[in-house]
Amino acid sequence: MVNLIWLVMLATGIIVSALNGHVESVTTSALKAAELGVEVAIELIGVMSLWLGLMRLAEEAGFIRGISRLFGPAVRRLFPSLKPDSPALGAIIMNISANILGLGNAATPFGLKAMQELQKENPTPDVASPAMITFLALNTSCITLIPATIIGVRLKANSVNPTEIIGTTIVATGCAMTVAIIVDYLIRHRRRK
Repeated sequence: MVNLIWLVMLATGIIVSALNGHVESVTTSALKAAELGVEVAIELIGVMSLWLGLMRLAEEAGFIRGISRLFGPAVRRLFPSLKPDSPALGAIIMNISANILGLGNAATPFGLKAMQELQKENPTPDVASPAMITFLALNTSCITLIPATIIGVRLKANSVNPTEIIGTTIVATGCAMTVAIIVDYLIRHRRRK
């Protein structure tokens, strides 16, 4: 369905630009977008390699296990179906920590690792487990205390005060995370009845 939507949007853009005599602008835009896509992909490869490597080192050194023990009680309440020694807990905690610091690109490898570990514990592999759904809700709505990526974008755009968004970001993401946790809890308990 998504492919059909994209096809219709592209075809409509090409037809409208042809009717207005600006077909060359479609070609120029497509080439620029392709170039930007490659640049972003290469940057993400570097960032993801760095953070996956750091996660591997932290895992080997026992750091993730230590963080899991520290934050384990709070996280276990959100993920009651996980075993106390689940390897997914460490990846979940690292993902949430990176999201709290506003490092979305750094959170991605931890999120992928968490989903892989959650899938290993999933009794029905064809359907997302309650833990996977809860993690997805937390990952997409996590509170952000320091929106580092947005501050970086604002710095590149020569913003006069790139950090002025911190307060509103904390309030907005805090509300989003609270709503996500409440809705997840209500739906999970409603399904049990």
